[in-house]
Amino acid sequence: MKHKYEIIIYWSDEDQAFVAEVPELSGCAAHGATPEAALSSCGEAIVLWIDTAKETGRPIPAPKGRRLRLA
Repeated sequence: MKHKYEIIIYWSDEDQAFVAEVPELSGCAAHGATPEAALSSCGEAIVLWIDTAKETGRPIPAPKGRRLRLA
């Protein structure tokens, strides 16, 4: 499933991995050895975040529709 949430990808020295965060979904993040791997894992994290929010009755924010472009 494709989502249109903004995703920020950056390198973390602490984790020694790329991190992909979804600012609109509090606590939703994933990591990977490459920016592409972090982005792929983040897609799974978004689905899990939304499923959990539905199960617990937490509101799900509408996506702003912006996404970071990888160079």
